[in-house]
Amino acid sequence: MAIARKEKFKLEEIHTKGLGNLLRRIAWRLIAPLPDPLYVRLQYRLIRGAWPNLSNPVMFGEKVQARKLWDRNPLYATLVDKNAVKAWIAERVGAEHVLQVYWAGRDLKSVDWSTIPLPVVVKPNHASGLGRFIYTPEDVAELLADDPSAEWLAVNHYRYNREWAYSQVEPKMMIEQMLVVDGGIPADFRAFVFDGKISHFMVDIRHGETATSCAYGPDWTKLPFYDPEYFPHHKGEVPRPKQFEAMCRIASTLGRELDFARIDFFVSDDSVHVGEITLYPGGGYEGFEPKEWERVIGERWTQRLYNGR
Repeated sequence: MAIARKEKFKLEEIHTKGLGNLLRRIAWRLIAPLPDPLYVRLQYRLIRGAWPNLSNPVMFGEKVQARKLWDRNPLYATLVDKNAVKAWIAERVGAEHVLQVYWAGRDLKSVDWSTIPLPVVVKPNHASGLGRFIYTPEDVAELLADDPSAEWLAVNHYRYNREWAYSQVEPKMMIEQMLVVDGGIPADFRAFVFDGKISHFMVDIRHGETATSCAYGPDWTKLPFYDPEYFPHHKGEVPRPKQFEAMCRIASTLGRELDFARIDFFVSDDSVHVGEITLYPGGGYEGFEPKEWERVIGERWTQRLYNGR
């Protein structure tokens, strides 16, 4: 996947994605003080155009909302922390599947960059869609001159989406090893896993500055659905990854302790690294096309809500 050297991750918070107009943004601010159950219901209604069934959730997105509101598994704080989760992953599947973190803290200006082997990715440990690729000392100088730390550390997924686990994480900046394959980052695959059983993989295909996406089953058969709010549908076939068996083994092992998790991978011909573990994909507002697949995927999730007692 080719990436321009100066490209930065883009913040695509679900609280702004798809709302677009001024009236809805005003509505967003008006509902912010509401308690979590009412806030989540109204947020779902504004984004999805329907009220969620939270007393008996069936759809995948409804079950994500139920997890946000009522699942207080203390393990989740570790899983959503992009730094802390690495030890958890290494213990279960091996350190070779974890990208190295060279530094974590709140002040990038305190880093001794002479000890950091470039290239790296600089990102926060508690937020999605934010980061910067650093290849050269000139990139380091640009990063420090335009230090995004304060803005990034202020991102609050709990406040935006009421994703409880993020309220348990201390925000920090990270400097992480970057994998480079053919001049860009490796291909990425996202495994949806229920009680250790893989439902499907979402696959992103880059085409220069654009991208498409599609889904494949655990036997690498292409599935007919995609997320129209994410990338357009990729109509062609994607070759089965050479590391597919390793991906399946790792995803099943990591997902075995959870009723649902999305395991995100960076994959090359000779390596598999877990990028992160996601508990609330898209805040529970991702779309499915055809729409009936949201029910199909939701029915694969036998939900166990841990109330902390």
